[in-house]
Amino acid sequence: MKEGVSPLDEGTLYVARFNDDGTGTWIELSTKNALLSTWTLDKILVHTRLAADVVGATKMDRPEWIAGAPTGEMYVTLTNNTQRGTTGKAGVDKANPTAVNTYGHIVRFKDANDHLGGTFNWEVFALAKDVTDAAGQMFGSPDGIWVDPDNRVFVQTDGEQPGKQNDQLLVASGVTKEFKRLFTGVKGSEVTGVTVTPDRRTMFVNLQHPGDGDPSISNFPAKYEGLGGPVPRDCTIVITRKNGGVIGS
Repeated sequence: MKEGVSPLDEGTLYVARFNDDGTGTWIELSTKNALLSTWTLDKILVHTRLAADVVGATKMDRPEWIAGAPTGEMYVTLTNNTQRGTTGKAGVDKANPTAVNTYGHIVRFKDANDHLGGTFNWEVFALAKDVTDAAGQMFGSPDGIWVDPDNRVFVQTDGEQPGKQNDQLLVASGVTKEFKRLFTGVKGSEVTGVTVTPDRRTMFVNLQHPGDGDPSISNFPAKYEGLGGPVPRDCTIVITRKNGGVIGS
């Protein structure tokens, strides 16, 4: 996107309401909506979450990334929400089914009428839970997400992991929903950003803020005041298969 250009310069903004029966509705956020008739457009665009509350949108568990699949489906990572179901906060619902949602989840939806309709169908694609929970997946805090042309879903994590594992990159089948770990980051780092070469045989991912949360290894310039050793640095990792195949296959 060019400098000085905003995605809010043109078009109409909508917010989602997830119904318990697996359907959903896109609600217009504009002064044309009777519930926002006393608002100005600039107020709606600045205080969007408050406007969404007014029109009855679903409160979600910290949406992060959105990715489209070749099937027309869209995937949304919901990193976590430890306030879900606590006093004074939104309770659990079908789209956000975990109270005190430490590890997050992923929702998948598909618009009606080829992205032009005002409704959609949705499902919970994966619940990220503790490894001891047989119904959950062994990862937490899903963040980055990308879907390849063969409907493989690549998920990157940033935050709380079951068993205090490091953040990771996983790949799942968009059909069977089976997850497999592809890459693990260093301690304290977020795995983020994903792109591939046109033949999908080389993948690039980033490790961000390694050592985060541990001042003994990440504070600058403390490392140069007698503690010794290098300061952890952000970096970009290149991933290839030993047999030269497509990443994730």
